[in-house]
Amino acid sequence: MRVHHTNLTSLVGYCDDEINKGLVYEYMANGNLQAFLSDQSSGVLTWEGRLQIATEAAQGLEYLHYGCKPAMIHRDVKSTNILLNEKFKAKLSDFGLSRNFASGDVSHIVTCVAGTPGYLAPEYHQSNRLNEKSDVYSFGIVLLEIITGQPVYSRTNGERTHIIRWVELMLLQGDIYSIIDPMLERTFNVNSAWKAIEIAMACVSAEASKRPVMSNVVMELKKCLPAQLDLTNHSSYETELGSSIDVVSQNNSITMMCPSVR
Repeated sequence: MRVHHTNLTSLVGYCDDEINKGLVYEYMANGNLQAFLSDQSSGVLTWEGRLQIATEAAQGLEYLHYGCKPAMIHRDVKSTNILLNEKFKAKLSDFGLSRNFASGDVSHIVTCVAGTPGYLAPEYHQSNRLNEKSDVYSFGIVLLEIITGQPVYSRTNGERTHIIRWVELMLLQGDIYSIIDPMLERTFNVNSAWKAIEIAMACVSAEASKRPVMSNVVMELKKCLPAQLDLTNHSSYETELGSSIDVVSQNNSITMMCPSVR
């Protein structure tokens, strides 16, 4: 009830008829993000649309970490928990595993492991040590899904491969087109794509101390967006995105700092 942010699903009410209990959240017309990244999707999210969704989800998570008093750790950040409304605006959902976290007092909390396999930070999975950097790791996995269109686990040469390992193998080739979702048919800005990959790989660093905080993730993701999609035309972009979800388009290229990953 105390969580209110444009990129978090709003609680409408609850149902309690003794036998059936449930929470009622706002209706999100376009379902979850993962459905639009699967092979079964009838539409293709544009590169700009993907960056916008990633940024909005990151903003919701940033609010939980720094806007709530006390702070909250989501604990189950994944692509199925990022919902899209009729204009494809992204909102983080499902706070059933969330925990309060007084970040100024202790470096972590110890709790039983909960969440979804493939998205769990290694230190949390191995030692039950949880802090906001655990959410950052999970968000990094989601960002890799958004970038690559790959599931968290896939089959490579007959072996089950995690998406981080898959991306690492592709990075060794140095070919951006082997990493970015082929459904985009190369209609993306290369510098923007490299920057997004750098952000994602920083988020999924094995050591929590090397991961960025969510405020930095939001800031860096915004640098990936085309220059014309600044705050002044944000609302008009949402309308455009909502009407062109099944069209992959390439806007004018942007000037960005040369990425280090090659």
